Parts: sequence; structure tokens; C-alpha cells
Amino acid sequence: MAKAKAVVCNVCGRTLKMERGILKEDAFEAKKQWGFFSEKDATLHSFVICEPCYDKMVASFVIPPKIEDATEL
Repeated sequence: MAKAKAVVCNVCGRTLKMERGILKEDAFEAKKQWGFFSEKDATLHSFVICEPCYDKMVASFVIPPKIEDATEL
């Protein structure tokens, strides 16, 4: 069985905690496939942001993200 790859925050470069191939902290993951009318047509961008970097990023938003309680995890 292959060992899980390390997960690294694209903002601060910190390697997230893993134990026996299981990620032991959560992170924000984003993927965007750019389409027409952009300067990035037909490219796929993806990144991971650790929770502290996410908190700093959204604190700078003029309009904060919509936050709702999840009923199932």
C-alpha cells in the first residue's frame, strides 16, 4: 500500500500534520478550471490553505464568506 503524500499549505509552506498516512488537521482545498474570457483559458489551478492562513485570508475580505452549520460530516 502506498503511503499518503504530504499535504503542504500553499500560503505559508507548512506541512500539515499526518499520522500513519492520515491527515490530522483540516485544510481548505480549492480547484478551479478556467474557461473562456479569462487570461487562464483551459488551465486547472488547485491549492491547499491551512486553517491559520485561511483565517488570515478571510479576515481581509470586504464581504465575509457565508458560514452555515453543517448537519452531517
